[in-house]
Amino acid sequence: MQFPYELALGWRYTRAGRATRRNGFISFISGVSMLGIALGVAALIIVLSVMNGFQKEVRDRMLSVVSHIEIFAPDGSALPDVNRTMAEAKSNPAVVGAAPFVAAQALLARGEDMKGALVRGIDPAHEGEVTDVATHNAPALATLTSGSFHVVLGVELARSLGVRVGDVVTLIAPGGQVTPAGVVPRLKQMTVSGTFDSGHYEYDSSMAMLHYEDAQRLFRLEGPTGIRLKLQDLHAAPAVARELVNTLSDHLFIRDWTQQNKTWFAAVQVEKRMMFIILTLIVAVAAFNLVSTLVMTVTDKRADIAILRTLGASPSSIMGIFMVQGAMVGVIGTFGGLALGLLVAVNIDVIVPAIEHLLGASFLPKDIYLISKMPSDPQSSDIVPIGIISLILAFVATIYPSWRASRVNPAEALRYE
Repeated sequence: MQFPYELALGWRYTRAGRATRRNGFISFISGVSMLGIALGVAALIIVLSVMNGFQKEVRDRMLSVVSHIEIFAPDGSALPDVNRTMAEAKSNPAVVGAAPFVAAQALLARGEDMKGALVRGIDPAHEGEVTDVATHNAPALATLTSGSFHVVLGVELARSLGVRVGDVVTLIAPGGQVTPAGVVPRLKQMTVSGTFDSGHYEYDSSMAMLHYEDAQRLFRLEGPTGIRLKLQDLHAAPAVARELVNTLSDHLFIRDWTQQNKTWFAAVQVEKRMMFIILTLIVAVAAFNLVSTLVMTVTDKRADIAILRTLGASPSSIMGIFMVQGAMVGVIGTFGGLALGLLVAVNIDVIVPAIEHLLGASFLPKDIYLISKMPSDPQSSDIVPIGIISLILAFVATIYPSWRASRVNPAEALRYE
């Protein structure tokens, strides 16, 4: 099979000047362009992988407390028939766990300290089916029994109130009793039987758990206010929620985990999109350095172009030679950047601690950030577009210089040779 001479010459021009000093500067610019593309692609992969890692870490910690899907009555009252609704929900093959709950807001007081709290009444026997926090804190939740009026607090909430296991706190429920002296709030003293740590500050600082039957008595409810579901695939939650709308008998409100924190997820996606655009500009700058490289190469090779034209080479062949040269630089730089970016992204849990040890600094202090280790999650949905965009930018940058090369007049180029 005959090898196209355009490819051979293009590859030879890519290495132009490496063996001689005459064209060394052209080779240097070509190498800088290649290195710039590689570093830009690597930076894109590393940054997006770290952002994916942070998003996954926060999402997993949030879902250790928040269920995949919640079902509750639109008016916030007790469900009409909890057992029937749970049976209908479990009939969906995507559902792997279900547990009833009571959700309400109240105040927790101890002495002069008072904090607002999200009160969640749970069934300790089934809570482990829907949340990881119940599994990791099973001994504490096992103390919640019907009629005991025990409460398990988030670690940050317990710290802000200054309470320990065994202390007594006062729960102040909304909607007090009407007496001749006015509205008297409902108060109930409860014993702190344990604490839980979900790793998510928002919930650790505001959530209090008690037995759902105790919560029903406190808030004067006839039954649980909702059902929490766990799915085989958390990403299928929106689709499963739409299916449940058509299969559940009663008119109920269904909310999946993406709706509960829609603002946060939208902000993360916008930030990730903007970082992608900003870092792509780095790749674009490096790619368009190819323009200067090819322009200087065309100027230097005018005599060679003229000789090729006199030997019968067509303008399209001349254009193809220099497009091959630019494409080679783009391909090598892109794949080199992909390899470097993936190498760093996959081993970032080793690289970052080594840098911290070397500099004697901590990039993610435990007392400030939610997590203390740099996470990374390379995804093909990010890596493939990065590679394609880099190759397209490199290809586009070669078009104009290659077209100029095809327009060289042989007679003018050879006049002073």
